[in-house]
Amino acid sequence: MSKKHKIINGLVFREEGAFEPATVYLCGDRIVSEEAYSASDADETITDAEGCYVIPGLTDIHFHGCMGSDCCDGTEEAFRVITEYELRQGVTSVTPTTMTMSEEVLTGICRAAKDFSCADGADFCGLYMEGPFISPAKKGAQNEKYVHVADTEMLQRLQQASGGLIRTVTVAPETEGSMEFIRRNKDSINISLAHTCADYDTAREALACGASQLTHTYNAMMPFSHRAPGPIGAAADSSHCMAELICDGVHVHPAAVRTTFKIFGDDRIILISDSLRATGLKDGEYELGGQTFIVRGNLAKLPDGTIAGSVTNLMDCLRKTVLEMGIPLASAVKCAAVNPAKAVGIYQDYGSLASGKYANIVLLNQDLSLRAVFHRSDAVPLA
Repeated sequence: MSKKHKIINGLVFREEGAFEPATVYLCGDRIVSEEAYSASDADETITDAEGCYVIPGLTDIHFHGCMGSDCCDGTEEAFRVITEYELRQGVTSVTPTTMTMSEEVLTGICRAAKDFSCADGADFCGLYMEGPFISPAKKGAQNEKYVHVADTEMLQRLQQASGGLIRTVTVAPETEGSMEFIRRNKDSINISLAHTCADYDTAREALACGASQLTHTYNAMMPFSHRAPGPIGAAADSSHCMAELICDGVHVHPAAVRTTFKIFGDDRIILISDSLRATGLKDGEYELGGQTFIVRGNLAKLPDGTIAGSVTNLMDCLRKTVLEMGIPLASAVKCAAVNPAKAVGIYQDYGSLASGKYANIVLLNQDLSLRAVFHRSDAVPLA
């Protein structure tokens, strides 16, 4: 007999981007309608969410690791550590991100991901492949040794190894063969422009060919200016393009975050963490894609001073977006739950509190601290 559970008296997030007093009904591992709930004769559990915001669990589609583990470790243990940590933060679905590495290493990661599952962790919904199809001139913290021209056959080999789990692949559109790569793969995978020297016209062409996303907007790309708007201007002019944004307080200035919301609107921004294995740990030296990086506070840098990624999880990024950058909570939730799930093609099961979706739910106190996390209806221990 399916268990049933209802969450009452909370301010419930609606997927169009608003909160309203409502009850959320759960049966088994899914959210259901009031009618379906009433028809079930299972034992009932009630959670009183008075004083809380009730939001869908967040989806981080672009992050590398946490708690000493990284996607590129390519092991079941690393994936377990990553997903268990994320779930305890209220990030209930993830697509961990690879770095620019050799095909041999990437194949091993894909094979490990294919068979991975963890009942006590965030739902593992796929992989995000950042590189190797990037520009060496904008490599950022990626390893130039493994940069590769855009290669559909290589992508297909990796996709086969992963069992079809690669959800997003990045490409620098000005590099050799990139436009054809985009055209050939746009219908089967989410293609994001990244680590690129592309100007406005080149980026606009890539988006017209079928690319649909901008990786960590502002970082590792040509800047936006009034005479050379670059890929940011091209993305703004392409209504289908989503723009990732790292709101950790390091990568993008709060004023630029507010401006980006004005330009793109909360329908087209995806909040990401881009978090590294040092997330959740103390200051020190760590490894990223075969390179050393140094963490001091919330700043992670390579020895040459290049910002390496973030050490902030997505829920903390959401808090900063609202409490320090002045973005409305409903907009921030939309960008951290609804939009990422849509971008990677899992919105039928994730990203909102609509009937039929997995019961991955977060209760936030008024100060946005965690009150509770439910994963497929089950309460998650937060300690």
